[in-house]
Amino acid sequence: MASHDTGYKLLFSHPEMVRDLITGFVPGDWVRAADFSTLAAEKASFVSDDEKERHDDLIWRVRIGDRWLWVYLLLEFQSSPDPWMAIRIMVYMGLLAQDLVRRRALHDGRLPPILPIVLYNGGPSWTAAVDVKDCFVEPPAGLQPARPRLTYHLVDEARLALHPDGPVRNLSEALFRLEHSRTPGDVRRVLQALDVLLRDPDRQALRRAFGLWVKRLLRRRVPASHVREVEAITDIMEADSMLAERIETWFEEAGRNGLAKGLAKGLEQGLEQGLQEGRVQGAETAKRQVARNLLALGVLTEDQIAAAVDLSVDEIRALRDTLDR
Repeated sequence: MASHDTGYKLLFSHPEMVRDLITGFVPGDWVRAADFSTLAAEKASFVSDDEKERHDDLIWRVRIGDRWLWVYLLLEFQSSPDPWMAIRIMVYMGLLAQDLVRRRALHDGRLPPILPIVLYNGGPSWTAAVDVKDCFVEPPAGLQPARPRLTYHLVDEARLALHPDGPVRNLSEALFRLEHSRTPGDVRRVLQALDVLLRDPDRQALRRAFGLWVKRLLRRRVPASHVREVEAITDIMEADSMLAERIETWFEEAGRNGLAKGLAKGLEQGLEQGLQEGRVQGAETAKRQVARNLLALGVLTEDQIAAAVDLSVDEIRALRDTLDR
């Protein structure tokens, strides 16, 4: 998953991606007032190397009127939500604020606004608190002001209201739709839209970054026998009819392989369950045969036989009745 994370970070190192993430998926009237031509990346110098290994974050700033808004973007690729994300955000926001004070990046002697965004692409729905106050128990009366408050904006990618058949509105939406595409048609429509959006000569670096990410996506989706074909594609954004047919063939083969593996696994599980049931039934049959032999000897009581073979006294009596017939 590490290479997948790296691909996301490479994409969101481009201002166009951050702009489209904000304009497409972050609410607020302030968005219309922001001058996204001023969007600039900032180095996260306050986070230690150890911390950087545990998460991917990006810091941007954009001008709104006569002041700056700082955007803290954290890319979260865990398989399930982090229940303490709000605490992590509070810590990193504090560190960023300290760094801004140190750099004297202030406005009228106070800190600029900071917008924390968590971009999550995991499967399970995000259930963790988005306000740090919900990580603390309700304080005693009179201590409510001491309970910290800090919210972050969550972009839960898999739960976005994306329309696979509709037009691609912006670059971030294209990324999310590709990530959750289900059919070759879904992939082809987005690639065709990206081909148009990324033709500008100034966007060729972003086009290459998207191309690398799409190849990673296809490597995860297509059979291993076709990985070299994926790598050999020069510009996957072109998505011509021949390439579209190849992608469709790859998806169909992957589906057949998945079905075959599913059937094989189901058969294996069914056989194992059958063997287990057979072992249980065999053990029960053996116990009853031993009980019959002991009853025929006539030297032990029904209670003693029941204890010896781990059957109930009623079962032993039923077996005696079959012997008496």
